[in-house]
Amino acid sequence: MANFGEYFVFLLIWLASIFLLRVIITRFRIKARLPPSPRALPVLGHLYLLTKLPHQAFHNISSRYGPLVYLVFGSKPCVLVSSPEMARQCLKTHETCFLNRPKRTNVDYITYDSSDFVLAPYGPYWRFMKRLCMSELLGGRMLHQHLPIREEETRLFLKSMMQKASLKEEVNIGKELCMLTNNIITRMALRRRCCDVEGEGHQLIELVKEMTELGGKFNLGDMLWFVKKLDLQGFGKKLESVRSRYDVIMERIMKEHEDARRRKKEMGGDGDEVRDLLDVLLDIYNDESSEIRLTRENIKAFIMNMFGAGTETSATTIEWGLAELINHPNIMLKARQEIDSVVGNTRLVEESDIPNLPYVQSIVKETMRLHPTGPLIGRQTTENCNINGYDIPARASVFVNIWAIGRDPNHWESPLEFKPERFLDEEGQSPLDLKGQNFELLSFGAGRRSCPGASLALQIIPTTLAGMIQCFEWKVGEDGNGMVDMEEGPGMALPRAHPLLCVPEARFNAFALV
Repeated sequence: MANFGEYFVFLLIWLASIFLLRVIITRFRIKARLPPSPRALPVLGHLYLLTKLPHQAFHNISSRYGPLVYLVFGSKPCVLVSSPEMARQCLKTHETCFLNRPKRTNVDYITYDSSDFVLAPYGPYWRFMKRLCMSELLGGRMLHQHLPIREEETRLFLKSMMQKASLKEEVNIGKELCMLTNNIITRMALRRRCCDVEGEGHQLIELVKEMTELGGKFNLGDMLWFVKKLDLQGFGKKLESVRSRYDVIMERIMKEHEDARRRKKEMGGDGDEVRDLLDVLLDIYNDESSEIRLTRENIKAFIMNMFGAGTETSATTIEWGLAELINHPNIMLKARQEIDSVVGNTRLVEESDIPNLPYVQSIVKETMRLHPTGPLIGRQTTENCNINGYDIPARASVFVNIWAIGRDPNHWESPLEFKPERFLDEEGQSPLDLKGQNFELLSFGAGRRSCPGASLALQIIPTTLAGMIQCFEWKVGEDGNGMVDMEEGPGMALPRAHPLLCVPEARFNAFALV
């Protein structure tokens, strides 16, 4: 009987809270001019409108209610942005109001309470890390120093495809591309490859993949405050387990680096050796005069960002690009002719060739328009602001739907058509910037919180895709002339619903010329 009484009291408190919340929201609506909004359900708000592909669900909502829509997910206010004009106002005109990222319980835990760079609140630490990324970690000098790593890994990837071609072996393109990008990032960050199943590099990649999947899961506690501490979905133990395993491996790798650095210092080692990203971070960690003293959690969280944001996204973009080219053989032929005319038939295409391959660049841009890896830019308002005459409350989650913007018929002619020529000017060049200057194409975000890894991605993606075009014909289906299914699957990096399976057929063997 006592237990029943406790439950009854809890129920009364819960109902009273909901009633008060509705009164507060109603009064706020009277005072504020909020953007248009669909009908909300009690307690759940607009959660019933979500699907396993949120960007598509948001697009359907925006198609009906306009480019700026107000939603409530449980007790969380949210705003959908789905036009270049509204995106420009949020990410440029009123940027100072949109500089934080939304807090999510799962992601917050695995990033050591947002000790990383991607989710860190805007402030001195974030500004310091941004400068560090642009000048040291992902700047031009570091990218140039690591060029031999990218070249070697790309050649190993294409050589592996050549071997499979000789055996007429079917290839899971996405899986092979993930191995390529993982090897590039693990070598740049930690000086080790991930291809060895027993090695720490491979274990680290698998753990980050597990963490990314958990981070992308919908947590009821983020939307319904009264169940936040109940862990109804059982995430607690899973998050604790995966982070502790990641922590053990990263601490071991960091200790190896620290021991090697100490031995080198004692022996008066050569200072000209190319440093990896962990070396740079450890330098700052040990520098007592540094503007910001990094913690070990900051370092581990940043390395996690590198793996999470720098591997699957690039691999998925290349996979989508190849899928579109297989379905559009005339575009594949035109790209191949451009590569052959610029590079010739005596060597493999290189990063330095990409500026002279405008059609290949346009293929990459068109792929990112239709298949942006990271279809939603998430921000959180730091203060009340007014967008296009509508009041946006502080601490509202804001989702800029770049997937929908890339399909906006008001800005793109025949938006569902794969047409790289739309990015070429009258002189046959591909001038449109991918780094946030054009709000019709926000592949890497915009403004201060744009992706600092854009330059690295724009070295890896076009060079790898160009090599795959130059070296192979790609056959799909039993007769080799099949079409590729273009259905999207759930996931933070907009993966394909079904793996791209192809049989490569060699047309140019650069390795036979060596």
